[in-house]
Amino acid sequence: MKVLVAEKIGASGIDLLRERFDVDTAFDQEGFDLAGRIGEYDGILIRSATKMTADLIEAGERLRVIGRAGVGVDNVDVTAATKRGIVVVNAPQSNVVTAAEHTVAMLLALARNIPQAHMALVGGEWARSRFSGVELMDKTLGILGFGRIGQLVAERARGFGMRIVAYDPFVSADRYRDLGVDKAESSDDVYAQADFLTLHLPKTPETEGWLNGEALAKCKDGVRIINVARGPLVVDEDLAAAIESGKVGGAALDVFRSEPITEHPLFGYPNVVVTPHLGASTAEATDRAGYQAAEQIVAALDSGTVTSAVNAPALRPEDMEVLGPFLPLARRLGRLAITLSGSVGEVEVQALGRIAERDVRALGISVLLGVLEGHTEEQVNEVNAPFLAEERGIRLTETTNAHARDFTDLIRVTVGGQRVVGTVLGRRDRAHLLEAWGRRFNVQLEDHLALFRYRDVPGMIGRVGTVFGEAGINIANAAVGYEPEEVDDDGCAVMVVTTDGPVPQEVVDRILALDDFVDGRTVALGA
Repeated sequence: MKVLVAEKIGASGIDLLRERFDVDTAFDQEGFDLAGRIGEYDGILIRSATKMTADLIEAGERLRVIGRAGVGVDNVDVTAATKRGIVVVNAPQSNVVTAAEHTVAMLLALARNIPQAHMALVGGEWARSRFSGVELMDKTLGILGFGRIGQLVAERARGFGMRIVAYDPFVSADRYRDLGVDKAESSDDVYAQADFLTLHLPKTPETEGWLNGEALAKCKDGVRIINVARGPLVVDEDLAAAIESGKVGGAALDVFRSEPITEHPLFGYPNVVVTPHLGASTAEATDRAGYQAAEQIVAALDSGTVTSAVNAPALRPEDMEVLGPFLPLARRLGRLAITLSGSVGEVEVQALGRIAERDVRALGISVLLGVLEGHTEEQVNEVNAPFLAEERGIRLTETTNAHARDFTDLIRVTVGGQRVVGTVLGRRDRAHLLEAWGRRFNVQLEDHLALFRYRDVPGMIGRVGTVFGEAGINIANAAVGYEPEEVDDDGCAVMVVTTDGPVPQEVVDRILALDDFVDGRTVALGA
C-alpha cells in the first residue's frame, strides 16, 4: 500500500510509515500535483495547509484513511470522507503537555515579571526593585476547566507548593481527590479563592465571554489571569478595565479573539505578558503530532485499533438496522440528563426491548457524546468519548433487559441521579421523551427544549405560554408529566415545552420569577 505525506512532519512519523508502506513525500517535491496523483494512495497524512475537499476526496479512489498531524480537522471534509468510508484520524493528545507547560511558563513569568525585567535590562536599565514579584508557594491557583490540560497544570503547580481549586462539573469527584485538588461547586467559588486564575475551557456559545466584567468583579483583588486556551473566553474590554482599576493584578495571554494580531489594547499594559499562540509550539509537540497521526494511519491500514478517528466505523448492517434510529435519541438523552443533573460521576445506560438483543455499546457511546459534547477541551467523537470519560473519572455502566414496559423499546439514561427515558415511534422513527425530572409524559423531541418544575396549581401552562409569546418564541409541543408509581409525590408538576428556536436563559429566568415556579432548564439538543 502507498501513503502520501503531503506536508512536512517529524522524521519519526515518516520512518514509522516507511516500515510498513511505500511512502512518498510531497512537501519536498516542487509542483507536486496532489489532485492528479491522489488516486495512487491508500492513505494521506496532512497538517493544516492541505485542504481535503469533497472533490479531492472523491479523486482519491484508493483512499482508506486521512491523517491530520494536529488536533483539529477543519481542513478535512469529514462528511465527504465518511460517505466514502474513509477513516479520518488526528492527534488530539499531541499538544496537551506542551500547552500545560506553556501555562506554567506564563504563570511564572506573570508572578516574577520576567519579560518586563528582561526588556528593561537589555534596554540598559537595572530595575531590580521595580520588578519585584510574588511567590507561588501557598498561593491558590484557580482552574476553570479541569480536562487533561487543566489536570496536568494542577500536577505541576502542586510542585510549587500551590493550593489548587478547580471547577468542572464534567469531572468526577474521585478524579479531584486523586490529584489532591479541591472541587469547587461553581465558578464563583473559584473566583472567590484564586490568587491566580487559569482558563482551560472549550470554546462554545456557553463559554464565549465567560470571563467578563461580572466574573472579574467576583475575583479577589489583585488576581492574576492566565489564558492559554481560547481567546474568546475573555472579554478583552472588561479585562482591560479591571487591570486599570487594580482589580486584576496582571494577565498572561497566549490566545486572542482574532489571530494573528500585533496591535491589541492589552498589549500596552506593563503588567500584561503576551505570546503569539505558542501553547502548542514545541519541536516535541510537532514531532509527536506527526508520529501519533502516523500511528493511526498504520492502525487504519493494518486493521488495527484506531483510537483517534473523528468518524467512527459504522455498525454492522444488521445492528444498524435496529439501533440506528436510537443513536440520535441516546445522544439527546445524554445531553438532557447532564443539563438536569449539572454534574457527573457515573453514567448509567439501560437498553430495554428488542434493542437489548444487539451490541448496545454504540448506545452508551452516543450517550457519552451527549454528556461530554461542548464540555471538553478536545473535540469529542464516537472513538474518543470513552477515553475522555475515563480521563475525567466518569464511569459508564451499561445494562440490558429484553422486556420493555408499555413500549417495544426504551432507553433509560441516568446521570448524577437524574433519569431520563426515551424511545422512537412511528414509521419515521421520531424521538420521544417519556420521563424527566421524575415525571412521565410522551412528547416528541425537537432541537430546542425547556422544562419547568412548579407547584401543581391551575394556570401554569398559560403563564409559560404568555412569557414565550412575549419573547416571540413559538411553542411546537407541550406536555405535563405525571408521577411514576415508584416516586414519592412532592406536590410539584413538570412541564416540558419544545420550540422551533432557542429559548434564551433570560426567558427561563422571567418564568422562574413568577409565583409557584420552582426550577427551569433550557437545552439545545441538536440534530
